[in-house]
Amino acid sequence: MKVLRFADVIACGSAKDKRVFIRADLNVPQDNAGNITEDTRIRASVPCIQMALAAGAAVMVTSHLGRPTEGAFKPADSLAPVAKRLGELLGREVPLLSNWVDGVTVAPGQIVMLENCRVNVGEKKNTPELAQKLAALCDVFVHDAFGTAHRAEGTTYGIAQYAPIACAGPLLAAEIDAISKALANPKRPLVAIVAGSKVSSKLSILQALAKNVDQLIVGGGIANTFMLASGLSIGKSLAEPGLLDDAKAVIAAMKARGAEVPIPTDVVTAKTFSADAVATVKQATDVADDDLILDIGPVTAARLAEQLKAAGSIVWNGPVGVFEFAAFENGTKVIAHAIAASSAFSIAGGGDTLAAIAKYGLEQDVGYISTGGGAFLEVLEGKTLPAFEILQKRATT
Repeated sequence: MKVLRFADVIACGSAKDKRVFIRADLNVPQDNAGNITEDTRIRASVPCIQMALAAGAAVMVTSHLGRPTEGAFKPADSLAPVAKRLGELLGREVPLLSNWVDGVTVAPGQIVMLENCRVNVGEKKNTPELAQKLAALCDVFVHDAFGTAHRAEGTTYGIAQYAPIACAGPLLAAEIDAISKALANPKRPLVAIVAGSKVSSKLSILQALAKNVDQLIVGGGIANTFMLASGLSIGKSLAEPGLLDDAKAVIAAMKARGAEVPIPTDVVTAKTFSADAVATVKQATDVADDDLILDIGPVTAARLAEQLKAAGSIVWNGPVGVFEFAAFENGTKVIAHAIAASSAFSIAGGGDTLAAIAKYGLEQDVGYISTGGGAFLEVLEGKTLPAFEILQKRATT
């Protein structure tokens, strides 16, 4: 994927003394008192900002926070806590500007934060009027917020249309590289793990991956539906009987390519969905009518682990069982450790997936961890993200 990168802009001297507008993803969680409870996204934005400052640019950075109403700013919408935390990380004050659309004053070597961009009228619908005003603020636009790359908004798409230079920041560039390595030109065999509660929420992803991957591992409620489609009883487990034909179609599409969707041969069941429920390992053919399947069994987990260790590339979205409960975490734990031990290039995304990786302390052992959420899922669906589209266009004009 050919896009202009901010590092290249700096290398050719096009950022020095220029106005650089950085769209970051600083949408961090806060408690009821407005205190930031987890600052990973702020810390992740620092390298791009430091690059711009070191290059002698006049730096503006903005982000959305929460779900504000356009044109109706409230104190809870403010990026003030974010500006304070960013200032601590940078070791300098980061002034916060409100009502900035019609003009920003910032000197080369200095930084300002522009208040919550989603308060601006026209941001979500990407109106041409707002997009042109945003572009007039800068000489260089830097998109460094992969989590918003699937949205065509004023600060993610419109500004890139009209800014003199539009490029990808280091975070976005890293996502592009990882996605290309895992999906566009993968080392084979390519194994995808797609898990979650419902097939319906990830049906388009499953259908898209079935055309490309060598093995499609399903987990959670999705696996239950596939087990049902394979003629197995799943008791009172979560499933979607109305999508059995779709599950069968995915299995058939994989089989036609000489690939497979491994169906669990053993499972971990319980009578109730609770952390203290008694866990029972059963053959997949022995599930009782009052059983809940809450994890894959140890034999299935070990078999999948061996296949993952032999993979060339791995894409992971979703834990394969209720890993939050100790009695039902083994499948996810075994798979996570197998991915970490594999020589394959691995990319993982999705909130629950990231939580599992953190729980087992494997952050350094996964090839790339995507924090994009919805954007990551749309990539798996085979969609071209708006941010990628406009940056590719600008790279050729």
